Amino acid sequence: MNKKKNSKENFFSRKQFQLLIVCVTMGFIIGYSYNQAKDNRDAGSTNPKLLEQEDSYREELIAQQERNKELSEEANALQEKIRKYEKSFVAGKKDYKKLVEEAEDLRLLLGDLNSEGKGIRITLQDGDYDPKSANPNDYIVHESHIFKLLNELKISGAQAIAINGQRVLANSYIRCNGPVITIDGKQHPAPFVIEAVGDSATFKASLNLKGGVVDQLLNDNIVVSFEEEQKLTMPKAKVES
Repeated sequence: MNKKKNSKENFFSRKQFQLLIVCVTMGFIIGYSYNQAKDNRDAGSTNPKLLEQEDSYREELIAQQERNKELSEEANALQEKIRKYEKSFVAGKKDYKKLVEEAEDLRLLLGDLNSEGKGIRITLQDGDYDPKSANPNDYIVHESHIFKLLNELKISGAQAIAINGQRVLANSYIRCNGPVITIDGKQHPAPFVIEAVGDSATFKASLNLKGGVVDQLLNDNIVVSFEEEQKLTMPKAKVES
């Protein structure tokens, strides 16, 4: 009987001892983890790089919020503009006709429609090279010359413009590469034939102003010639797929 009692007491004491070890170990692990987390948090709060990054994120967030506000105001302004257009449609046939004409002009500038009418044809050619000149580029047509001419034609009311048969759009990209120019990825050699649909008399008067575009081109050794055309036809711009 005593043996059974002693064995039972030994059994409980061993079990309690094992439980005690487990509890001590768990307590140590929990305490160590807490201290590590606290140290990491304290280190993070004092790390200048983290603080700087946090400030950067905060500034970006503020900037984005301000940009969102600007876009929201812009959207509201556009909505108000649309409402005004809608009211103008109701106002009368005259307003409607005017808006239709404006829309047609915009489609012509964007190259969405064929363009046909009176106009002018301007040819730009490289000048004769002078061997005494140090730079042969001084006698070549560059994109700056093209831009000057295009801007003057647009200001003078050109409905549509083409260079060597290619329609020039509002967002066309023109770049000079030696003796050729590239328009929206397509190369064109000299001479450059620029056609514009519109009032040819207005074009010529504007281009031939004293000190104007033609005088500037001639000063740059560019050969310029004009032809008034009674009928110019320009197909709509082709959209590459």
